[in-house]
Amino acid sequence: MRIRVDLLGGGGIVCEPPPGRVFIVGPRHSFADFAEAIDAAFARWDLSHLHDFELADGRLIGFPDDSWEPEMVWLDHAKLKVTREVKPGEEFAYVFDLGDNWRHRCMVEPEKVDPREELGGGPLPERPLAIWGWGWIPDQYGRRGLDSDDDE
Repeated sequence: MRIRVDLLGGGGIVCEPPPGRVFIVGPRHSFADFAEAIDAAFARWDLSHLHDFELADGRLIGFPDDSWEPEMVWLDHAKLKVTREVKPGEEFAYVFDLGDNWRHRCMVEPEKVDPREELGGGPLPERPLAIWGWGWIPDQYGRRGLDSDDDE
């Protein structure tokens, strides 16, 4: 399936208009795989932060860690396959860094695709793959340049 992901904002930044990416996600790909692909496509380099997906029905998918938020029940992102849990036309959310809350809106496109046709032949991708993108990606920590130490 094709899933469009828009970065809405985080870390005090509102992305208007939101940058976005379109991914091909296959039946073998887990939510952990999809999170890695989103993080790479949106230039997240400090990957030490927790993330989660929230599906339209309210289920949370991420790291099943009772010590962090014991009142929340998270389904294991490494076990659940994206294409089994979401359907064409559905929307769900992805949050990277549960402190800065980099929020992404994920929209499953209504029509399924043939990945070989999309990619012009060759082997199927091992991981979810960004095939199209647009927009300016803000720095994960809000920096504006290489030597930027300011908090603006």
